[in-house]
Parts: sequence; structure tokens; C-alpha cells
Amino acid sequence: QPLSPCLLGERLCSAEEATAGTGTYTRHGFIFSSLAGCVEKTNEDGGLPVVSVMRDAESQLLPDVGAVVTCKVCSINSRFAKVHILYIGSVPLKSAFRGTIRREDIRATEKDKVEVYKSFRPGDIVLAKVISLGDAQSNYLLSTAENELGVVVARSEAGVQMVPISWCEMQCPRTHTKDFRKVARVQPQFLQT
Repeated sequence: QPLSPCLLGERLCSAEEATAGTGTYTRHGFIFSSLAGCVEKTNEDGGLPVVSVMRDAESQLLPDVGAVVTCKVCSINSRFAKVHILYIGSVPLKSAFRGTIRREDIRATEKDKVEVYKSFRPGDIVLAKVISLGDAQSNYLLSTAENELGVVVARSEAGVQMVPISWCEMQCPRTHTKDFRKVARVQPQFLQT
């Protein structure tokens, strides 16, 4: 039978008609979906059919607190950098989520001396950690206050990918100009090819 899509918390059927399988729960004599996905009914020999909900492979993965995400800097001001979250771990997202890296979350030390424009520039690819699920504007709050987090890919004015030369500087291999960045010490598993 064709799989029908269901929403999180949707009432699927009476608990007398079926047994609750994976992805469902029973309450007040009814079976509800505990996740968004597709409803599947399987008939057991002689017993009640089992209703389960399979997570839709297409369903959106959401950034979670503590997750390491790859994002692209869209804009900066003196207080924060606005970013689009593109990957969770190594999984690409179907639609970009908005995130904010506040000035005080850029570095673990000397937070009062941090300057956003010396840490990130628009277009930079940054590894960050989700620290809260944000506010009404659905902005995720992100932090780069660990050695492994920060800018992983930056382009110079000449459009060339820059090379990190220290924790706080990157250099253009073509023009040799240096720019300040909050440089990440990249762990190989996070490098997106």
C-alpha cells in the first residue's frame, strides 16, 4: 500500500486497529506519529497490523546544539557576523539556515579585544559550533571559540584562496598580502573537498 506522509504528532489510527511500531507512540487510545515522515502499515500473521513511521530520507536535517557546522559569511558589522549554514558535519543541507556569530563568541580568550572584521569577511567559509537554537528570526547562534573552529577557506582581493600563516592571519599566495582572520586549525574529517 502506498506510503502516506505524516506530520510530527499526527493522529494515525485507533490503538485498537493496530500496534504502535517505530516512530509512533500511543496516547488516549490512539497511535500518534513521533516524527515527520511516511506511515507504513505491516500486517503480522493473524495479529494487528503494525503502524510505523519511517523518517523521510528527504526530510530536512536540522542543526542541533553542539553540532559542528560549515557556514558561509554573508555580512559583518562591529557586533556580529551573519552566516548561512551549509553543512552539518559533512552532510549538505537542502536549504541554508541563517546563523549569527556574535563578537563575544568568536574567540575563547581576550573576548573584549576581538574585532569582527579582523576575524571574518563576507564570503569566508567558517567551521562553527551551534550554541543555541536562536530566536524568532530562526537565527542559530554559533561559536568559533575553539582552536578547531574558525575560517577554513578565505579568498584574497585577488580572488585566490588564502593560506593560513598563523592563528590570526592568512596570506594571498599571489600578492603576498596578509589579512587578519580567526583561523581554524582544521581537523581533516571536516574538510569539504
